[in-house]
Amino acid sequence: MTAMEQRQIASDAGLSRQRVVDEAIRLADREGADGLSMRRLAGALGAGAMSLYRYVASKEELLDSMIDLVFDEIELPSTATDWQSAMRRRAVSARQVLARHPWAIPLMESRTSPGPANLRHREAVTACLRRAGFTVVMATHANWLLDSYVYGFALQEASLPYDTAEVLADLAENVFLPQLPPDEYPYLNESAAALVAAGYDPAEEFVFGLDLLLAGLEPLRASAG
Repeated sequence: MTAMEQRQIASDAGLSRQRVVDEAIRLADREGADGLSMRRLAGALGAGAMSLYRYVASKEELLDSMIDLVFDEIELPSTATDWQSAMRRRAVSARQVLARHPWAIPLMESRTSPGPANLRHREAVTACLRRAGFTVVMATHANWLLDSYVYGFALQEASLPYDTAEVLADLAENVFLPQLPPDEYPYLNESAAALVAAGYDPAEEFVFGLDLLLAGLEPLRASAG
């Protein structure tokens, strides 16, 4: 056995399925899911590419495990409070998790072999809605609507050129407003100037829209679906 082969075996000996999946998530967090390959992952782990297949059979299985860990980070709806509070906390938690792992947004609903955390999450959400009085169909409507809102907001938020009210104010004053002459775009100019003056924080939009959705779903709890 060559010295190189001996070093490779020693390096591979420290691997585990958990370590492989954790490193894959760190790589995706930095470079996105498109930047993830078994070869690149092996390089990040200091292991041989083929050695990874002892822990995950394919990239699809790896993605299943990665998404399962993302679901595991999301707070489950509590049974100790009313349904709106429980689903609100769950949605806020999901948004925070997806902000940490934006690569996961388009993959959350794509897995056909969901892991235990994924299924546990879905069971808890469905149980919360059903126990609150939603019929099976109405619970399904509510779940689709809330997930679409969370994923859509997270996707839009991940693509914004600003992440704080301060950065937005700077962009509005120095980039956006100069492109909005008041004689040509009076309402956009007015809005941009007023929002800057008010210290508008775009992060507050999530809860504003979420509360509207939850309030709109409340009358449907007893509706036949």
